[in-house]
Formats: sequence, C-alpha cells, structure tokens
Amino acid sequence: MLKYFLLKEGKITMSILIMLLLLSLLIIVHELGHLAAALSFGIKVDKFGFGLPLGPTLYQKKVGDVTVIVHALLLGGYVSFAEDDPNCDLPKDSPERFLNKPIWQRLVVVSAGVIANVVAAFVLVLMSALIWKYLPSGQYDVTISQILAPKNASVWDSGLKSGDRVVSVNNTKITNTSTLLSIIQRSKGHDGYVDPVTVQNNLARLKKLNPAFVKDEIIPQDVAVRLPDFISEKPVVLEKNVALGVKPYKDSQYKISTETQKLRDTIGDVRKVSYFVSDGQHTLYQIAEAISDNYKPLNFIVDRDGTYLKLKSIYPTESGAVGIQIESKEKLKQTESIIDAIKGSTHYLAENTYLMLVGLKQVFTGEVPLGDLHGIVAITKVGGDIITNNGIFYGLLLTAIISMDLAIVNFLPIPALDGGHVMFLIIEKIRGKRVPDEVVEKIANISFLLLIGLMIFVIFNDIYALVTQKL
Repeated sequence: MLKYFLLKEGKITMSILIMLLLLSLLIIVHELGHLAAALSFGIKVDKFGFGLPLGPTLYQKKVGDVTVIVHALLLGGYVSFAEDDPNCDLPKDSPERFLNKPIWQRLVVVSAGVIANVVAAFVLVLMSALIWKYLPSGQYDVTISQILAPKNASVWDSGLKSGDRVVSVNNTKITNTSTLLSIIQRSKGHDGYVDPVTVQNNLARLKKLNPAFVKDEIIPQDVAVRLPDFISEKPVVLEKNVALGVKPYKDSQYKISTETQKLRDTIGDVRKVSYFVSDGQHTLYQIAEAISDNYKPLNFIVDRDGTYLKLKSIYPTESGAVGIQIESKEKLKQTESIIDAIKGSTHYLAENTYLMLVGLKQVFTGEVPLGDLHGIVAITKVGGDIITNNGIFYGLLLTAIISMDLAIVNFLPIPALDGGHVMFLIIEKIRGKRVPDEVVEKIANISFLLLIGLMIFVIFNDIYALVTQKL
C-alpha cells in the first residue's frame, strides 16, 4: 500500500513538474518572439529576462550582446532594450534604438510575443494530432452513473436508471455536462421568477373556481380559496454553447415581490394542496403569481442499450438538486492524415479561442465573479491532474489553450501589456508624434502595480481553492 501511495504521489509530482515546464516554455516562447523581431530589425537588446524583475536573481549570463537573466519570481518575462538603461551609451539618433525605428517595425516587435504564442499553440495542437492521431471533439457522452435522491424524489418515478446515456433534456441536446447542469440549475423550484402567460392562465382558473372574487379584491380572512390543478412552469430550453454561460432568465419572465414569495411558501407544494385559507392580505392575482412560481420539469430522453426512451418529468428541488450522479467521456476525432490534422487543429483552436473570448467578456461584465478567477497555481494543479489522469497529449492541448489565452490577454489595450504598447503606437500614428515618455511611464507604472495586485489576488484564490479542495 505504501509503495502504491509513493508511486502515485511520484506520478502526480512528475505531472505537475511537466506542466510547470510547459508553462515556462510558453513564457520563453513569448519573449523569444519579441527578441527575434527586435534583432531582425537591428534593434539592440540589452536583457532577456525570465521571471519578474523582483527579488533575487537566480541566474545571469552574457550571451553575445544580450544578458540572459532568470529571476526568482518565475511569473513572467521581458525583453529590455538598450535605451531602457538610463546609462545607455548609444547616441540619441542611433538606428539601434527601438524608439528610432518606424512605427510599423515597433508594432511588429511589440506584437511578436503574441504572434509567437499563437504559432506555439497551433504547433502544440498539430503535434498532438499528428502523433496521437486524435483530437478532442468537444462532444461528450453524458451518462447517469448513480441515483442518490431520497425515495420520495420525482427522479424515482421518471424511469431514469443508472447507465442511461442522456440524449436530450427539454429538447436541448446534451453534449457536455455544462449544458445538463445549467438546465438543472435554471429549473430549480421556487426561484422567484414567473412567466406572465402562466400567471394569467392561473388567474383565469382561480376566478373560475372562486367566482365570488373576480374584481381582484382582497380575499377576506379565513375564507378558503380553491386552487386549480397543478400546472408546471415552462421547461427551460437552452441555446448551444451553454458552457459559455447564459442569462439567468428570459426577458419574458419577471421577479415576484418578497411578499408574494412568502405567500408562495405559505401555500406550500401546489402539487399536493387543493385550497388556501386566506390571511386577509392578498388578492387572487397575488395568489396566481404565487402558485405560478412552482416547479419546472426536466423532460429527459435517454439512450438505454441502443433504444431511445422518453421519461416522465423530473422536478429539481429549490436548490437545483435532482439526486443523480453523472459521468462524461469525451468523443475523439481521428486525424489520420496531415490534412485531417491541420483542419482539426485549426477548428480546435478556433472553437476554444471563441470560448475564451466570451469568457473574458464575462469577466469584464461581472458575469464571472472575481472569486472564480484563477492563475498559475491553479493551472499547474489542474494541468498536472489532467496529465496524470488523461495523458501527456491532453497536457499539450491544455498548454496550447493557455498559449492562446496568453496571446489574448497580452493583446488587451492595457498599459504594461503588449496591447498597451500597441495602443500607444496607434495614438502616436494618429497624433503624428509620440506620447510623452513621462506620461507613458506613469501610466505603465500604475498599470504594472495594478497587475501585480491582481496577480496576488488570483494566487490567493488559487491557494484558497487548493486548501478548501475546490481544485
């Protein structure tokens, strides 16, 4: 047992080291892009740094005219030009100075790191496709592995069984766990939102059952109000790419008041009650709203031993629980030929880049809370787990996605990032003259401090997630 534990721990440690090596490679590739572009235009490069220039230096060596430095804080990198040194001995008009080059050349240099990351991402995916002969399709078989619900839960009456493959829910095709979980969460009972059509439907039925109260007056206290038979809310139907996130509710729905929600709770489970004794504070319309906020059905179609079966409706609890355990297995696409590999790699990168762009938008719009942001520690842990459980090719593919992510983030128009330098160059082109150095320096320094603060915050998120075993 001890031997098995040591072997397992050793395998996990090795996977984490491999992931760290791959991430370090991405940083080096990015900076090599800047270096190669600068040298190709005859720009004098003073330093090539791996890590942030904070804290002690681990390694330093002169290679030609460039000083290669490895810093202790291995969370970035940089290329430093000769004029970055206040004691630079190059003449002010020297063609070897970065700032003396044409705008288009400077634009190429500051963009070269991003370009290098994009190229590296494609090479990693293509290499995986050619050697492994497969690429992930992004499509998953989602299977019910176990039913864990209490015996009175609706899932037991639905006919769902362990081993069933979920084909669709509410006519939404299930190709990943995100889609299934999103439908379930959005279908939770008593969520505080109602559909106006359902409300009007219930109001009409209430008036028919209680003809003495048709003017929407307050129902006198202790009067029994007959309730109509249970009609569930509309089933939730999601669009494709649900993994990107969706709005919590459709525009046609509206939130009921806190008072109406309390009335809903007082009335209880509308599937089991036939009347409500008035407390003298509510109208039929409020009762209609209250009973309209009930339960949304989950209509499963499953594949059971090759036969498609339509099951009875399942109703999640108020917390969105159904009581099922699921497992998923990704389908793979074969890439036997070079053409297949190139097409598959292009599609794989394009699809995942789109997902990242939408995810980035959600971060800026607040749809993704800051507490869910993670960085290098979490990436290393998750990447190590992926390599351990799924193999090196999945690790390479994750590294490719991270490389594209680095390219996207670095190209944001934020000072201290490559995109910020591009922004200043565009402003220079429009103005016909450079933005004053002191202005650029102040903005860059402030942005750098903010980025360091964000980095510390993200690392804290990572450590907290590790400690609480959320990763």
